[in-house]
Amino acid sequence: MKLKLLALMLLLVGLIDFGMAQPYAESQKAITEAEVIAAQKMWGDAIVEIGKAYSEKKDYKALAEKYVEMLYGYDKGIVLFKPTKASVNQFRLTQSEAVSYFAGGIVKEDLGFALQPWSSVRFENSGITRDKDSALAMGNYCFTDAGTGKEVKVEYTFGYFKDAEGNLQINLHHSSFPYHPQH
Repeated sequence: MKLKLLALMLLLVGLIDFGMAQPYAESQKAITEAEVIAAQKMWGDAIVEIGKAYSEKKDYKALAEKYVEMLYGYDKGIVLFKPTKASVNQFRLTQSEAVSYFAGGIVKEDLGFALQPWSSVRFENSGITRDKDSALAMGNYCFTDAGTGKEVKVEYTFGYFKDAEGNLQINLHHSSFPYHPQH
């Protein structure tokens, strides 16, 4: 009886493990706000780079594939992606559909969001929430048109998790244009 009680106490305090999966690796540090901001910058820079490659007649589709693979967690599980300019096929639940959205391709309505091209992307976070193994960020991001210099404001929510190497990956991406009521 004493041995069972001791084993139960040790299990509860995490000193022994009877093969039970733990949702969070103790060696992995919690996601920081700075990591979220760095991931946002990387995402914005990727959008600009894909459009620049398109303008310079380089292999923009390969670049889009590289960035979607690097920034989104499609190979780790489900990614919930609702792009800004999607109406018929509202969601991009596969990696190839995400590439299609950014660079054109398999989804008929996808003209390549990143091909605009944009000269910059600026995030305005309304808030960031974090726990040990995930983070959510919501706010506006502003895309500057490379041709006109005009800025387009889009509302977003991104969800992040850390992969095994400690890199943030997106598992939730929802964006839409701000609501403008008819007068």
